[in-house]
Formats: sequence, C-alpha cells, structure tokens
Amino acid sequence: MIQIISPSKTLNFTTKVNFENHTIPNLLSNSTYLVERLKQCSIIEYTKLMNISYGISERTLQEYKQWTTPFTLQNSKQCIFAYNGISYNEMKTEEYSEADLSFAQNTLRIISGLYGVLRPLDLIQPYRLSLNTKLITERGKNLYVFWADQIIDEINKAIAENNHKYIINLASNEYFKIFNNPQINAKIVSPVFKQKRNGVYRVVSIYAKKARGLMSQFIIKNRLKKVLDIQSFDLDGYKYSPTQSTKEKFVFLK
Repeated sequence: MIQIISPSKTLNFTTKVNFENHTIPNLLSNSTYLVERLKQCSIIEYTKLMNISYGISERTLQEYKQWTTPFTLQNSKQCIFAYNGISYNEMKTEEYSEADLSFAQNTLRIISGLYGVLRPLDLIQPYRLSLNTKLITERGKNLYVFWADQIIDEINKAIAENNHKYIINLASNEYFKIFNNPQINAKIVSPVFKQKRNGVYRVVSIYAKKARGLMSQFIIKNRLKKVLDIQSFDLDGYKYSPTQSTKEKFVFLK
C-alpha cells in the first residue's frame, strides 16, 4: 500500500539535517514552468491569487526570484524535513532512521501544488502554492487541470513499481480531490478520525490533521504493508471502530 498526504504551508529551511541521501522531483520541469509563470505576477496579483497577506506575497515572490536549478543540498532540502505543519510535527521525521526513510521513500507520496508528486527525499526549494489555486496556465484555468494527468501517472508508476494494491488517503480534501479519477490503478481507503464532543463523535479539523501525521508515522515505523494492518492504529488514544467503518473508510474514535 502507498500513502498520500498533503504538504504543509509552513516550511523550515533553517534547521539543518545530517542526512545527505536525496532525490530530485520527477516533475521538476513542470515546477520550473510554474515558477516562471508566477514570477510574472505582481505582489498585489499574487496576494489576490493566493488569498494571503501582502507581506507573505512579497517574501514568496522574492523566493521565486531566487529559485534555481539544479537542486542541490546547498540550495534545497529534502521535503520530508522541510515541511513543518501540524501533521509533519506528529510524524516526528527528525527521529527517523535511515531504514525508516528508505521505507517511506517507497510507500509515501506528498501531493504538491508546485511539485506535483514528491517522494520524501525529493529536494525542494521554498514556495507557497496550493493545489486549488486558480492560476491560468497553458493547460487550463487552475492547478487541478495543470497537474491532473501528471499526478495520476506518477502515482500509477509508484503503484506498479512497488506492487501496491491500496492507496491510503491521508490527504486533505483539497489534495485528495485530484484522485477522484477512474485511471487510478489501486483501491483507495480513507482513514477518518473522530473526537467525542458532547456525546457525539465528529471530525475536528486540527485533531484530524494531527491524527493523519500519527497514522503516517505508525505505518512507516511498523513497516505496514497490508491495508487491514492499519486497523491496529492506537496512538494518542485512537481505536478502530468496525461498526462505523466501511471498505472505503476506516473510522478511528477517540
């Protein structure tokens, strides 16, 4: 089975990591095109496009001006260490052994608005670009259209190369949307994490993000390869609920 997860908006390029193994994103030529397209935006245009503050836009556009290939350990960082959001904090990747990272490299894919599909050790440079951005390109009116075929092809290649039968969806709805595609060559299982509030179990966004990171860590650390094995997930007080689950959705309650 292969996991798919979302990127995080927050990135850490200041903390150094003592791990030199790395790979180059397979779709980097597409990323180069997008960066050149984004360089054409003014700060005001980019602010409206991304719905972010003027200051963040100014900083991000400056980063795009410094964006350069080839990617090296001097100008880039492995994405698994660069992403710094809620889910990634729960993954605790700074504690991963070389064997953990090797397993993750074969079984984990990160979906990105700028890079399409990333393996954990793929190098990236600073950016801010959500997959739902309505950026007009030569392929269409938004990034879903821009990336659709490339992302599906990359995931199908990973499925074929590693004989994966299932995709474990740990991505947000924004990023999972692109997988509503009949060309995917594997079955999809989506873990759902619910918290009890006022006697009712419901999905609470911030806790769901944390749980997705914990689930990813659980799969990697325990070298899980069979889809039913993830039902044993029990970190942070979660427990699998067979009565609320289906073949497509595994529900975990806390």
